[in-house]
Amino acid sequence: MLRAEVCSNGELSYLMEAHDGLSATIAERSGFKGLWASGLSIACSLGYRDANEASWTQLVDAVERIVDSSQLPVLVDGDGGFGNFNNARLLARKLLQRGAAGLALEDSCFPKMNSFVGDRHPLADIDEFSGRLRAVKDTVADDLVLVARIEALIAGYEMDEALLRAHAYADAGADAILIHSRRNTPDEILSFARAWQSRLPVVIVPTKYYRTPISVYRKARISTVIWANHSMRAAIKAMRQVCSRIIAEENIASVEPNIATLDEVFDLLKYDELARAEALYLRPYTELRK
Repeated sequence: MLRAEVCSNGELSYLMEAHDGLSATIAERSGFKGLWASGLSIACSLGYRDANEASWTQLVDAVERIVDSSQLPVLVDGDGGFGNFNNARLLARKLLQRGAAGLALEDSCFPKMNSFVGDRHPLADIDEFSGRLRAVKDTVADDLVLVARIEALIAGYEMDEALLRAHAYADAGADAILIHSRRNTPDEILSFARAWQSRLPVVIVPTKYYRTPISVYRKARISTVIWANHSMRAAIKAMRQVCSRIIAEENIASVEPNIATLDEVFDLLKYDELARAEALYLRPYTELRK
């Protein structure tokens, strides 16, 4: 399912961020066809910064909850693989065991820093990172979609460096290329797409250039757009507003109309299925035989 979504230049697809079981369930109910297990959002949900402060085991555990909570394929933000080729292939193997459908690895040095924080973003050596990709591919073959994420434009390099890396990563076995930019316009992304000429499908993350019409991506033959952190950011704003009103008003009457009802919560978590199961499995065997 994920390969059909990401590894195609025929139709633009979307992946929605998820960071836990609840956000995964909501994304599926909203109609998305695939999920992005965001490193930033998972770290935030655990109270960590997006700087490899959360361990790879914590990431894998969070992904398991996301996978278990929906029927959608999950592309996991694996940062740089948490080390060298050996760490990356271990991560890939464990994610496959937990039900992930794909892994995105970025060519950053460990520990990484979020792409939108500061100006220091050292890149891995091209050959060394290509080795990480080959190790992952040799470990999981085509059982995981492997996306190579290029941080060259984030780090301030010219387009030639991004293209050089893209070709190297394609040769190393990547199934798609994620080209990242921190500019407020899509100029860098579109320039890359023109020069790349769809050798592999192109994945983008328009967090900063969010005003760009979707038609621009279709015209550029972008394969996949990732809405990378929006459920987490929406939750932060909503929780902050509710907490502020409750502490100020010492009452919850005014916030009740603006939050989910308990019935909505029970519906999302399928409490009705539990009731049906109780009727089936908690009834005495003699009653079932009647």
